[in-house]
Amino acid sequence: MCYRNISILLGIILILSSPITAFAGGETGFYLGAGVGRMDVNDKVSNGDDYSAYAAAYKILGGYNFGKIPLLDLAIEGSYVLTDELSDDIDGVDVTYEQSSFNVLGLVGLSLGPFGIFGKLGAGVWNSDVEVGSQKESDSGTDPIYGAGVRLTLFSITGRLEFEYFDQSDVDNLYLTSFSVMYTF
Repeated sequence: MCYRNISILLGIILILSSPITAFAGGETGFYLGAGVGRMDVNDKVSNGDDYSAYAAAYKILGGYNFGKIPLLDLAIEGSYVLTDELSDDIDGVDVTYEQSSFNVLGLVGLSLGPFGIFGKLGAGVWNSDVEVGSQKESDSGTDPIYGAGVRLTLFSITGRLEFEYFDQSDVDNLYLTSFSVMYTF
């Protein structure tokens, strides 16, 4: 049993000590990708009742990674996020919410070989449609976005698992949990 643990530990050390370029490929440069996830919304409607729903969300993204500093990832990223209809029934009345947004974010991360962690901060220009029963209302705005995540890069392909919080003034809680795959040129 002890030999097995030592073998696993040696394997992890070997992977983490391998040259980063063997895994990362074109880590510095332009990247494009797509993702899918779950958008959650929690809010109060006009009568004070809680509205809570979730639906699928889709993301297209691109950016530039300035990977010139060892162990530090710096990037600028643009993305488009579109949600399916988030719906809930409140006292027998259907309430739906849909949103799309164009986002620009800065990313700062710690690179540990092929693995990394990162935080992101930026802003999103969004459009939403809310329907309560037969009443429909559209809204738009520009608000901050915060996020964090983990990534795994092998050659020029990166997979990211991330959480983003959309700090919109007219919605109490709106957040996206997603998985994206990107290719660095």
